Amino acid sequence: MNKNIRSLYEIAQKETRKIIGLMSGTSLDGLDIALCAVSGAGENTVVKILEFETIDYSEEIKTEIRKVFAQKTIDFQHLALLNEWIGILHADLVNNCLEKWNIPVHEVDLIASHGQTVLHAPKFLHQQEKFPNATLQIGDGDHIAVKTGIITLSDFRQKHVAAGGEGAPLAVYGDYLLFSKKGENRIMLNMGGIANFTYLPASQNAEEVFVTDTGTANTLIDIFTKNYFPEKSYDKDAEIAQTGTVNQTLLTELKSNAFFTKSFPKTIGQELFNKGFVENALAKTNLQNISAPDLLATLTRLSAETISEAIQFAAKNTSYELENFKVYMSGGGANNPLLVKWLKELLPCEFYKSDDLGILSDVKEAVLFALLANETVAGGDFNFGTKKGIPSVTMGKISFPD
Repeated sequence: MNKNIRSLYEIAQKETRKIIGLMSGTSLDGLDIALCAVSGAGENTVVKILEFETIDYSEEIKTEIRKVFAQKTIDFQHLALLNEWIGILHADLVNNCLEKWNIPVHEVDLIASHGQTVLHAPKFLHQQEKFPNATLQIGDGDHIAVKTGIITLSDFRQKHVAAGGEGAPLAVYGDYLLFSKKGENRIMLNMGGIANFTYLPASQNAEEVFVTDTGTANTLIDIFTKNYFPEKSYDKDAEIAQTGTVNQTLLTELKSNAFFTKSFPKTIGQELFNKGFVENALAKTNLQNISAPDLLATLTRLSAETISEAIQFAAKNTSYELENFKVYMSGGGANNPLLVKWLKELLPCEFYKSDDLGILSDVKEAVLFALLANETVAGGDFNFGTKKGIPSVTMGKISFPD
């Protein structure tokens, strides 16, 4: 037996596996690195976060990624070079963290790397009949494995697409494994660049689970905060938006996009929700001279209304009233007081943060990929039925260090 296969077999037999989850989102803020101790698998999964750190991306890194991010026309050589470069970068950051945490490489069983998304193209968006749903994450797993000496699982979203999904949202798998609770209807709401949520039924029946993207969360707010105030990367504590007034004419135009009436479940990214999306709406409504506070207030309201409307839709397809749902928030949007205030006004639910369930909101997505790797190596028995958007598959390509 090949020594790498033997090593993987031995890891699968362990009672507890140490897995590093890596997550870099579409906001391009940086890399989340979570060292997790994962025991069991499936509905018996138990996870303990041993270490966590977010490494901010430098402006140089962000600039290089933006050259290809959500672009239809790119320098193809640059994309190929980035794939290797990001893999090496992520490996170096992992090595630095292990040294800082004083943890020997041989004590880590697996790395689970999401990679850096550079394009998300569901079929409804690209509208080319002969081509399927597509998504692309870069940061080659072989480079991570070789540079760290740790077996690495990467490129998780491709199996999801191959099995009939759109490559997202993947949070549903971790949400179900960790957060389902008998007798409690839960909405696990993640508000990163894009908002998505998982409905976890009180029955704990996997076939009743529902997941979807809802549209923009922070993406448009961040883009226009930086546009008006180059020294700011986001509207911290909604300080700017809270001084503005929602422009209903602009809000109506933004919500008229066909994405918001498309049937659920659905996925999306900055390929749609970008600077041009808002500029086109401003031109149509002759509001190009709108003030920064008013625009940011309107974009924040857009996120609040489209998130709440999607949750209301999900609730209508259950036998429960919305009052019986508990919403657990994560992602940067959970720290936006204006967005959270409006969500509470629009939804008659109890609101919490995922922190209240023992997983800090900032670390949740990195932990998710550690769990997906654990399922691929040691689990994979859960069944979500034939529901669209949640194929019952294990995910991740395996790269050996030698």
